[in-house]
Amino acid sequence: MIALLKGLVEQVGEDWAIIDVGGVGYLVSCSSRTLARLGQGGAVKLHVDTWVREDAILLYGFIETAERDWFRLLTTVQGVGAKVGLALLSVAAPDQILRAIAAQDKTVLTQASGVGPKLAQRILSELKDKVGGVALGAGAVAAASAPISANAGLEDAVSALVNLGYRRLDAFEAAGAVLAELGEGASETQIIRAALKRLGKDLTK
Repeated sequence: MIALLKGLVEQVGEDWAIIDVGGVGYLVSCSSRTLARLGQGGAVKLHVDTWVREDAILLYGFIETAERDWFRLLTTVQGVGAKVGLALLSVAAPDQILRAIAAQDKTVLTQASGVGPKLAQRILSELKDKVGGVALGAGAVAAASAPISANAGLEDAVSALVNLGYRRLDAFEAAGAVLAELGEGASETQIIRAALKRLGKDLTK
């Protein structure tokens, strides 16, 4: 199995690149995020996920290990093949996908080609309890940590903020940050008031 390619970027296409490794060109499918960081003729190291089929050996390459790990995780969901997995990673970085799953917000996911509301909801549901093992890198956000889910008032607070017109992801992150500061004993009202201040609106006015 090919797990890593180090060589020169021979050519870059819409969703692929050819990497010259010692005179052998490897065709690698990539997300647009990875492709944007490949300079033709430049040296590159790609972390690779190899798929072996009866009629082909397919290589999927990623600049970051976190992106490769998310690709592997996303493609465990029914309906998410390699093409959709790359599409998801093209519209959102690993930490953005993590926040979307933690917040159960499908807005970001449905921006990817081939991902409708039903598939986005399936991704959120199936991966909610699996994201802890994924290598997220320095961009990971604490909003997905265990203490947040331990507070019964968090979801009600998030729902209240959404009803006030805030995006679910923004509401979740603000409420989660407040809960981390106030502690698990914080009430729903306390969370809402402090979250509104973070979001630029003070409920007490």
